[in-house]
Formats: sequence, C-alpha cells, structure tokens
Amino acid sequence: MSDAVKLVCITCGQMNRVPVAKLKDRPKCGSCGDALVTGTVAELDFATHDKATRGDELPILVDYWAPWCGPCRMMAPEFAKAARALEGRARFAKINTQDHPKVSDRLRIQGIPLLILWHKGREVARLPGARPAAEIQAFVEKNSKPR
Repeated sequence: MSDAVKLVCITCGQMNRVPVAKLKDRPKCGSCGDALVTGTVAELDFATHDKATRGDELPILVDYWAPWCGPCRMMAPEFAKAARALEGRARFAKINTQDHPKVSDRLRIQGIPLLILWHKGREVARLPGARPAAEIQAFVEKNSKPR
C-alpha cells in the first residue's frame, strides 16, 4: 500500500485522500465532515455504489441483499461484526437489490445474499450465501492480500 489511499465519502460522494497511518483514527470527509472509515456497515444507493466500488483504494465488501430475504436479515449482525473487526483495513457496505435492480442486472447476481469484494475498481472475489462473521472476515483477509 502507498502512503495514502483514495476513499469515496458514502454520504456526499466526494473523493478523499487519506494517509494510511490515519485509517484507524476515523478520518473525516474533507467536504461534508462525515467519517470515512467507521467499522460499521454503510447503506449505498446506485450512484454511490458505483463511485465507491470504482474509486476506493481500500478494499470494500458489499452485501447485495433485499428486505424480504430471510438469510440476508439473519446475516446482517454477522456482517456488522466483521465490519467492526476489520475497521481500518476494509470498508463494509450494503445495497438493497430490490430498490436498485440495475445493480443486480449489471453484476449478474443470481441469488442473495451475495458478498462481493472490490478493490481499486475491480471485483476481487464473490462469496454467496449467509455466512458467520469469522468466515466473512477470513474471506476479506484472504482476498485482500497484495497480488
């Protein structure tokens, strides 16, 4: 990793440059002041999804889910636990595929829940199905290694 990474603000969509050494200090957006790295799961809309998955230089794990999906709802607390465990090393977000069906079409999502790990504008790996926090964390750690 270089001395700084680019992160899209989930709130306002502004691109920010953050020193790697400051990632664990909950850096804030230079435009709106909201935290960029929180250890929580951010809710994405279609436009922010595209900006973050294309622009973030820190791995971002996105949960593709829908409110009617029982396994999606069951996995949500586990996904949040993994987000806390990996704070400063990866960002976690989710997008409701019912509200944003274009994302499902474009990514050819066949079933949910589906986790997709993105890094530096490209899809790194997919993990289908509801998973416990430890498995989600291991998936991110395994697939975030420099290639």
